[in-house]
Amino acid sequence: MNHIRNNTHFKVINSLADHPNITQRDLARLLGVSLGKVNYCIQALIKQGLIKIKNFKNSNNKLSYHYLFTPKGLEEKSRLTLEFLELKIKEHKKLVKEIKELEMICHELNIDVESE
Repeated sequence: MNHIRNNTHFKVINSLADHPNITQRDLARLLGVSLGKVNYCIQALIKQGLIKIKNFKNSNNKLSYHYLFTPKGLEEKSRLTLEFLELKIKEHKKLVKEIKELEMICHELNIDVESE
């Protein structure tokens, strides 16, 4: 599994779900990635059949897009959400273990550590 690619897809999918009328430029700013990366990701999501784009004119009379999820896209959003939850739980458990080990080292060195 390619976590970097899936992480970007996960962020794009969630952002499009929250902001279906967002521009790619604003999405790039929101996610802190390049416009090219957002465009590439959106094109990949379209090619995979996860989202569709609907054109419309916005209030400034400019052509805008509305991103729509396909049933397959909604399923992928759910799958990625579960995958990232599992990943974060695993990371959390690893951090808790590392913290306990560091606390033990500090205790052995007679260093006071505030723990919750």
